[in-house]
Amino acid sequence: MPTTPETALPRAPTASSDLLSDLPTHHEAQRHQLLEQQRRREQAAQGLELQPISTSPKSPEASTRTRGRNPRGRSESTRGPAGTGSSAATAAEDTRTLLHNYSDSDPDLDDVDDDDDEDDASRAPMHSRPRPKNSHAPDRLDLAPSSPTGQNGRATMNQHVEYRGKSSSMESPTANLMGREDFSLDHEPPDTPLSPSPVNRSFYELPIQDRRNFLLLVLLYFLQGIPMGLATGSVPFLLKAHLSYSQIGVFSLASYPYSLKLLWSPIVDAVWSARVGRRKSWIMPIQMLSGFGMIWLGGRAKQMMVDAGAGDGSGVWAFTGWWFFLVFMCATQDIAVDGWALTLLSPQNLSYASTAQTVGLTAGQFLSYTVFLAFNSPGFANRWFRATPKDYGVMTLGGYLTFWGWAYLLVTVGLAVLKREERTRDREGIAEVYRVMWGILKLKNIQTFIVVHLIAKIGFQANDGVTNLKLLDKGFSQEDLALTVLIDFPFEIALGYYVGKWSSSYPPMRLWCGAFVGRLIAALLAQGTVMIFPKDGVTQWYLLVVIAEHIFSTFTNTIMFVAVSAFHAKIADPTIGGTYMTLLATVSNLGGTFPRIFILKLVDVFTVATCIPPSTPPAGDLKGSLITAPFSCAMEAEKHRCIDGGGACVIQRDGYYITNIACVVVGAITFWSFIGPAALKLQALPLRAWRQPGGAHGT
Repeated sequence: MPTTPETALPRAPTASSDLLSDLPTHHEAQRHQLLEQQRRREQAAQGLELQPISTSPKSPEASTRTRGRNPRGRSESTRGPAGTGSSAATAAEDTRTLLHNYSDSDPDLDDVDDDDDEDDASRAPMHSRPRPKNSHAPDRLDLAPSSPTGQNGRATMNQHVEYRGKSSSMESPTANLMGREDFSLDHEPPDTPLSPSPVNRSFYELPIQDRRNFLLLVLLYFLQGIPMGLATGSVPFLLKAHLSYSQIGVFSLASYPYSLKLLWSPIVDAVWSARVGRRKSWIMPIQMLSGFGMIWLGGRAKQMMVDAGAGDGSGVWAFTGWWFFLVFMCATQDIAVDGWALTLLSPQNLSYASTAQTVGLTAGQFLSYTVFLAFNSPGFANRWFRATPKDYGVMTLGGYLTFWGWAYLLVTVGLAVLKREERTRDREGIAEVYRVMWGILKLKNIQTFIVVHLIAKIGFQANDGVTNLKLLDKGFSQEDLALTVLIDFPFEIALGYYVGKWSSSYPPMRLWCGAFVGRLIAALLAQGTVMIFPKDGVTQWYLLVVIAEHIFSTFTNTIMFVAVSAFHAKIADPTIGGTYMTLLATVSNLGGTFPRIFILKLVDVFTVATCIPPSTPPAGDLKGSLITAPFSCAMEAEKHRCIDGGGACVIQRDGYYITNIACVVVGAITFWSFIGPAALKLQALPLRAWRQPGGAHGT
């Protein structure tokens, strides 16, 4: 969750002016220097246009007044009585911090506000309060240096989707650099810190209200992870028994809302009911719709999967539409929950919002992907839970969806009855956010970076989207796949931690380029793993080979994700940092999702397979009509018809191998001819190259 450096209420200028006016007369110049530094830091954090400040000693109160308008469009000097007390206290606190720090360099100032020195050590850092402004934008990204998983809580292999906004400390290095008197836009971007937490406290040291709200956030994120883990993890594997690769490519469209939620996030932040609450106005109806949708789908999921693969395969669109709806609901709820986290937790403990999302999403997706996939497997259930074998698992997709649909409704009722949201009258400006997005898109270097993002992942698409499906096609069981993910997961967490350290010590895009090459190698190793699949079935040594290949692939994937996320944080303009980084993350996610449907289609196009009729009629009853003549069985429906009729589907040319090699070749050519040089060139650019002309920091 973002902890963007900005106060919850505008500062009252009177308190800070009174404190600074107590300085001796011969320190008049120092006093005005402090005022100027304080004003610049506040305006840089709030996105205000910097105005010249008067240095006349005759009007200290006027000299501290902000000339611009605050993010709500109202002058801070005209703020009503409701905000005066808290804002004055905040200003006084920040001014004391400035004076205390400045006194280290000037002993004459040590006697200013001496009684508060003890309190200063325990106070939260300056500008550590939550930022309601543009909460839709910072709430979207999760930059990996603070998330050791490297995947923002995702348990799904080979996919990194940036779900949410980064903690504000990802923006603070740039803000701190800009606050220096010797700052120039020709400075190198600052390094990203490893730990963004403003206060290091254990969970049990938090106030009781923060602990309760933290658990509420974990629960809400956990519920989001349930359908996401199914849509991006388990369901494609279940569909493999019914659909061709092309049809599974159509189903991949269901995951698009998470890559596109930036487009409607300003609306979620701006439209709400004052009676219900700013965030509950969206969370409660979304969870109700999601719950009813999961219950409805749970009663029909099995038949819909069969219908999706029947005939010409047109039924896959209806099945995909329902999952698109569920993922769209999750993405929209994610926007609201991210924004609510900014006010649910106290400012000094706001870093726990990131922890809540990581824990909740990870647990929900891990349950829906790894655990569900294992318990849905008939082999796993027969081995560990049954004396008499059966042809279905302990969990079915329909039963799982129905259970969690009712859980959604129960939590929604509890949220409506037991949780009261703090009232607010603040409204966001939708048009302004879209205007900022458009301004960023017009930057030439951003356009180059967007092209890099959109084509960079083509080289890995076949490995990311097809390798696991091909292993299942070869005979790799669901329980073996679940075991592979289970073992891969702790490695991913540990590797993500070290990658976060590397990305703060070395140029991030150079790391990214090195991992790019490694990921191309991982795609070739994955193809080799599929090619050596044992004819007699999975053995222990082969399972170890698959696990090792997955760990290496995850390692290179994590380096790329963490490195590019760190670079996003370094180049983002802190005055519009959330919108800036969210836009880049959206393009990065699209680069991994939009090619998937075409790559899966190519696998079917390049595959050549023929159904060979049986030489003698097989004994026993057949599931289908007896096959008497050869025909193509490249598509999944034809393959099943061949096998059910006693034939054998023989693959003369496997489209996976051709598609994967083609992807790696395209990835290598584009990397050495354009992507690599462009990435290193973008890395070397000064901050000026990433600022909007005429902006607060663009001149």
